[in-house]
Amino acid sequence: QVQLVESGGGLVQAGGSLRLSCAASGSIFRINAMGWYRQAPGKQRGAVAAITSSGSTNFEDSVKGRFSISRDNAKNKVYLEMDSLKPEDTAVYYCFANIAAGWGLHGYDYWGQGTQVTVSS
Repeated sequence: QVQLVESGGGLVQAGGSLRLSCAASGSIFRINAMGWYRQAPGKQRGAVAAITSSGSTNFEDSVKGRFSISRDNAKNKVYLEMDSLKPEDTAVYYCFANIAAGWGLHGYDYWGQGTQVTVSS
């Protein structure tokens, strides 16, 4: 049993900043990639940022230079620092993690429940 719990969403004015956190708990042997997706009303869920266990990162083009992602492997946490926020960043943000429960086992994708980020103009 694995749980991902997000925190840090909220309402912010355009140009402001927010920091999202996600903590993984449960039957965890190894966490591979971690990251964030988002889903705006009427749109499909899409990738925002990801980070591997070694620290390599990837970002969706629209957030490059504004968002940063980091992780604390000792605490099984991932963070998304969002700066220069725009109204179009408004969405529900979901944390994901690819987690293996034991040595030699495949990793599976797990998702958090989502946290709302609203950017007002």
